[in-house]
Amino acid sequence: MKQNVGSTDRAVRMVAGIAIIAAGAYFGSWWGAIGAIPLLTAALGWCPAYVPLGISTCARRSEGSTT
Repeated sequence: MKQNVGSTDRAVRMVAGIAIIAAGAYFGSWWGAIGAIPLLTAALGWCPAYVPLGISTCARRSEGSTT
């Protein structure tokens, strides 16, 4: 799996995942479990929905860059 989720995208996914889980806990709804999806994709740095669409939010390295 090649990373396709950049750092800003990861931060947004973490905040959204935590907010969804918190809302589910607050309202006593099992829908809060959906928050695990953005948390998981943020932790892995890979989003399966981006693959067929050819999207990547990762910063691109230049050809000769070693850092």
